[in-house]
Amino acid sequence: MKTMSYFFRMFALATGLGMATAALAAVELAGVKVEDTATVAGTKLQLNGAGIRYKGPFKVYVGDLYTTQKVRSLDELIAAPGPKRLTMTFVREIEAGPFGKLLTRGVEDNVPKSEMSKLVPGMIRMGDIFTVNKVLNPGDVITLDWVPGSGMVVTAKGKVQGEPFKEPEFFKAIMSIWFGQNPADWKLKDAMLGVK
Repeated sequence: MKTMSYFFRMFALATGLGMATAALAAVELAGVKVEDTATVAGTKLQLNGAGIRYKGPFKVYVGDLYTTQKVRSLDELIAAPGPKRLTMTFVREIEAGPFGKLLTRGVEDNVPKSEMSKLVPGMIRMGDIFTVNKVLNPGDVITLDWVPGSGMVVTAKGKVQGEPFKEPEFFKAIMSIWFGQNPADWKLKDAMLGVK
């Protein structure tokens, strides 16, 4: 006959497994499922943090950041080894052209003027990507993947957008939109960096 302690141990084990499974489950923000891992260039990355980008009272997109190790600042993000991924999953329809201009302004707000001239060719290319895609609809996804040895790969609506942006300085400038000294959305910055 099995003892009460046996049943208690089995119950504790089952409850513990249930809690562990819940901890691994994906998070949902604004109806968007945010996975706890992502694979970039064959490397499994962990979710660093995720949040919602607001423009006034409106939710625009869910942003999430994946890295090989926990990062809490732009410098830590750039210094972290291996691939990195920033994902934007849109939750409302927006015109891609004006959105691309907002990204350009985000770079201008965070990069010294003396460094901007080197970034112009890359910024023009980024602008072209948004011009081509015209409208971003709810559910559309843009990913910015840093792949060591290749550069930053931009994927929009499931399609890779041209050649990678090879310069690490350009990747840092783009990441400064979210993680620089003057981010477009402080709450989103803190959420993706896991800062309370």
